[in-house]
Amino acid sequence: MSNSEIANWINLAGFFFLVFLLLSYAFLPPKWTHRHYLSVCTCISVMFMTLAFMIPLGSPTHQCYNDITPNDMRSDGTCAASGAFLLFGGWSVVIWVCLRALSLHLQICWEVTLGNKFLWSFLAFGWGVPAIGLTIVLCLTGVSYRFGNVCHVNHPLALQDFWGPLLVFAALGMVLQFITMAYCIHVFIKGISDDKTTTNSTGRTGRPPTASGSISTATARQTYRRVKQVVKLQWRGAAVVLVIIAEVAFFAAVFVSMDNGSQVNAKLFETSLPWLLCLIGNGGDKNQCLHLVGGIVRPQSIVLPVLIVLALTSFWCLLFFGRWSMVHGWVDLFKRKFLRRKHEFVSADAHRFSGDPRYGSSPLASTDPYSNLPNKGNMAPLNVLPASTWQSPLSTKSPDSYTKDQIEHGQTRVYVSPADSYSVPRPPSAFGPSTDWAEKGKESSPPLPRHIGKAAE
Repeated sequence: MSNSEIANWINLAGFFFLVFLLLSYAFLPPKWTHRHYLSVCTCISVMFMTLAFMIPLGSPTHQCYNDITPNDMRSDGTCAASGAFLLFGGWSVVIWVCLRALSLHLQICWEVTLGNKFLWSFLAFGWGVPAIGLTIVLCLTGVSYRFGNVCHVNHPLALQDFWGPLLVFAALGMVLQFITMAYCIHVFIKGISDDKTTTNSTGRTGRPPTASGSISTATARQTYRRVKQVVKLQWRGAAVVLVIIAEVAFFAAVFVSMDNGSQVNAKLFETSLPWLLCLIGNGGDKNQCLHLVGGIVRPQSIVLPVLIVLALTSFWCLLFFGRWSMVHGWVDLFKRKFLRRKHEFVSADAHRFSGDPRYGSSPLASTDPYSNLPNKGNMAPLNVLPASTWQSPLSTKSPDSYTKDQIEHGQTRVYVSPADSYSVPRPPSAFGPSTDWAEKGKESSPPLPRHIGKAAE
C-alpha cells in the first residue's frame, strides 16, 4: 500500500461514521439526535468528499496516459468520478459551513428566528451554488491525476474558478464567526459587570437602584441568558465551522502554492535546469535524478498531511454532531421493535396453567369480557318479592310487574343474609304512637311493610 492510500482507508472509516449519523437523524426521534437541517446537509457534503477517496479502492486507477502525461477526466472514468465528487463535496462543505455561521450570527446578534423561508433559501443556496461551481470548474479547468489516486483540479484557471470563490465563502464564514464570538464575549463581560455594579451600588447606599437602572440591568441579564442559552445549544456547530475553515485554508494554501510553482516561466526553467541535465546525462533514468526535484515540486511530507487532514473531516463531524444519546436511542428503538413483542409481559400463572384443561375457563385464558362473571347455575335463586310489599307512590309499576320483569330477564335469586349482617330490620325504638310528632305524622306516613310489622310485634 502506497502512502497516498492511507487517506483512502481513513475516508472509508469516516464514511461509516457519517452513515451512522445520517441513519440516526433519519430513524431516531429528535429527542435523541437534536437533528437540524444544517447538520444533516453538512454531513451529506462531507460524505461526497469521502466517496471521492473511496472510488479508487473499488476501481483500479490508471494514472498515466503516456510516459509524461497523466490521465484526466476525459481519458479515465474513475478520474472523472472521483474528481467530481471531490470538487462538489468541497464546494458543499464550505457553503454549508458559511450558512451555519450566518445562522448562528443572525440568532445571537440580531435575534432573528429562522423559519421556513430561511430553510428553503438555505437549501436552494447550499446545493445550487456547489452545482453551478462544479459545472464551471469541469468546463473551464477540469481534473486530472496530480498526486495520489484521486483526481484534483488542474492548474489553468484554478485560482479564478475554484480556489478564489471557495476562499471568499470561507473567509465570509470566518468573519461572521469571529463577529459572533466577539459579541458573545462582550455580552458575557457586560452581564458580569452589571451584576457587580448592582451589588456594589446597593451595598453602598442601602437603597435599591432606580427604575431606569433596574430596566437596563434586567435587559442586560436577559440578553446574557439568551446568548448563553444559544451558545450552549450551538457550540458544536461553531466548533465545526472553525475546524473546517481551518482545513480549507490549509488545503488551499498548499494547492495554490503548487499551482504557482508549476507555471511555465523563466524561474521554473532556471530551477528545473539541473534536473533536465541529469536526465540527459543518465539516458532518461528518472530514478537517478530524484534528488534534484525538491526545488521543483512540493515534497510528499507536505502533500500527504493535506490528504490526511481532509480525510479527518468526517471524524470531526462525528465528534461534534454525534451524541451518546444516539446510542441510547438505538438501544431503545431495538427494544421497542424487537424485544418487547417477543417478551411481552404475561403473568407467570397464565403460562403455568395455560395447558391445563381444568383451567380452561380461567379469565386469563379467555378473551370474553364476561367470562369472569359467576355462573348462574351455581347460584341459589332469590325469593320473589311478595305481592303485598309496600310500593312507593312515585312508582308506576305494581309489585307483580317487578316479579314478572325479573322472571323474563333472568332467574330470580334468594338473598341469604350473613350471620353477622346488620341489614335485618331492627325493632322499633322506645317511642310509640303516643308521641306528639309521631301522632301528627301518623296520617301522612305510609303503611309499614308486613314483615316489618311482624318484627315490631
